[in-house]
Amino acid sequence: MKLRPYQREAVEAVWEFLRRSDQNPAVVLPTGSGKTHVIAELCREAVQTWHGRVLVLAHVRELLEQAADKLLAIAPDLPVGVFSAGLGRRDLGYAVTIAGIQSVYQRASELGPIDLVIVDEAHLIPPDGEGMYRRLLTDVAQFSPERRVIGLTATPYRMKTGMICDPENVLHEVCFEAGVRELVVQGYLSPLKSRAGKAVADTSNLHVRGGEFVAGEVEDLMDDEALVRAACAEIIAAAAERQSVLVFCSGVRHGEHVASTILRLAGEECGFVCGDTPTKERDQLTGRFKRGELKYLANVNVFTTGFDAPNVDCVAMLRPTLSPGLYYQMVGRGFRLHPGKDDCLVLDYGGNVLRHGPIDAIRLADPNSVPGEAPAKQCPECDALIHAAYAVCPECGHVFPPRQQVKHAAIASDEDVMSGTEGSHRQDLTVSDVSYHVHFKRGDPLALPTMRVEYQCGFAKWVREWVCFDHPSGGYARRKAEQWWRARSNDAVPDSVEEAVDLADAGAVAEPTRITVEKKPGDQWERIVSNHLGPKPPRLESSDDLPEIHEAVGATYGIPDEELPF
Repeated sequence: MKLRPYQREAVEAVWEFLRRSDQNPAVVLPTGSGKTHVIAELCREAVQTWHGRVLVLAHVRELLEQAADKLLAIAPDLPVGVFSAGLGRRDLGYAVTIAGIQSVYQRASELGPIDLVIVDEAHLIPPDGEGMYRRLLTDVAQFSPERRVIGLTATPYRMKTGMICDPENVLHEVCFEAGVRELVVQGYLSPLKSRAGKAVADTSNLHVRGGEFVAGEVEDLMDDEALVRAACAEIIAAAAERQSVLVFCSGVRHGEHVASTILRLAGEECGFVCGDTPTKERDQLTGRFKRGELKYLANVNVFTTGFDAPNVDCVAMLRPTLSPGLYYQMVGRGFRLHPGKDDCLVLDYGGNVLRHGPIDAIRLADPNSVPGEAPAKQCPECDALIHAAYAVCPECGHVFPPRQQVKHAAIASDEDVMSGTEGSHRQDLTVSDVSYHVHFKRGDPLALPTMRVEYQCGFAKWVREWVCFDHPSGGYARRKAEQWWRARSNDAVPDSVEEAVDLADAGAVAEPTRITVEKKPGDQWERIVSNHLGPKPPRLESSDDLPEIHEAVGATYGIPDEELPF
């Protein structure tokens, strides 16, 4: 099983961190991006390359099963045991032990020596106290004082205490992070889209306890008969062309109410799962849902982590939350790719997008502050709730007048669930010169080289773009590079960055005359959004037309066999 480029980068970043530091790293990867593949590869390399012993910890049965399955696919010969009461196994003495934290937190002495502890959903490790993770890690350290801890998570923060990495915490530093927007653009995650509704849920009178809305009050608010009926009617209408709708509810009573209302209004069964649902019934319902035999599936506190259903193409949040992590996990159920799935529709009836911001730019509030609303406004034409920086509604094209008052409403909302604004600055620039270079990412010898194109626009302004000819064939970056080349050249698309630079220097690409650059609020750099090109030059006659091939200075990467990373 071949890792995706960012997964390979994550693995190498972990080993590099462990070599240069005596601290514990965290890897941040979005839901649906394949954290389990990274865990499996870390286990394989730790055992087969350095003869280490690894303990993998997770808190739900689904994550344990996924880790075991991925390890079997990546390294079928690897000795792997599973220690989980929920799975009915008590395997000990294996090079890799995949364990449920509830089953092993009092059994460190039975696990034997451990070199690496890998924690999935690492945001569950408390910063202090005597929780299960803390107790086990403390006990493991007594038997294996040199053990290292690696955490993986999509949400590197806790609602009450902020970021999980801190000099005083178990995890100290994020060594690798891949962003949602980055992976959506590269084609590894499904795009998200959202639509506004009319059902009103006013959370302003809810009380807060322990950093979260009081559960009983939330359920009473959301279980109002008129609200449930209106919200379910909206979900049915909005998801008419959708295949698999996952609904997050505010309590058992509310969830059962939602399921029965969808059945009554849509004439289709809506499954319901909660913590008390018998395992056999739960497995039956989730199996039918994943196979497409059940369109609607409602749940309470069950499918926020470890639920791998790539077919989910609509997520409805009928649960307000002050937790940015819970908000992310709910929306994240729609990130995975699936055949025939173009995007995932997100319906928010709890004001969560307004409260926390776009899913790829979640705003973390001071845990000691009073919760506030993320900047948003409502489009008067289509009722979309969008980021306050938009000058033009991305849904209907309505142009906002300057300085329009920002409006907040706890309706079934549609603030843009992915960030990006129309309030950006564009500028046309005349190109006076252009040059092409082989570019190696500084400080990352494993990063693939790119072609850096530098446009000189006037006396002292340069604009750069990077074209990725060395990236994998068929991937988003390589496809964009091919499009870039075909728009400028009659020669065949180069196979490498070095060949592209040589061809460009030999005159194989059209000369740019003007470029249009854009800088959106929050962006650090300008990006080129359009090019004005001269005519394509004629095809080069032969390789004799190329200048002498230059030598690109790269970087070697190796680890002496005796230099173990843990």
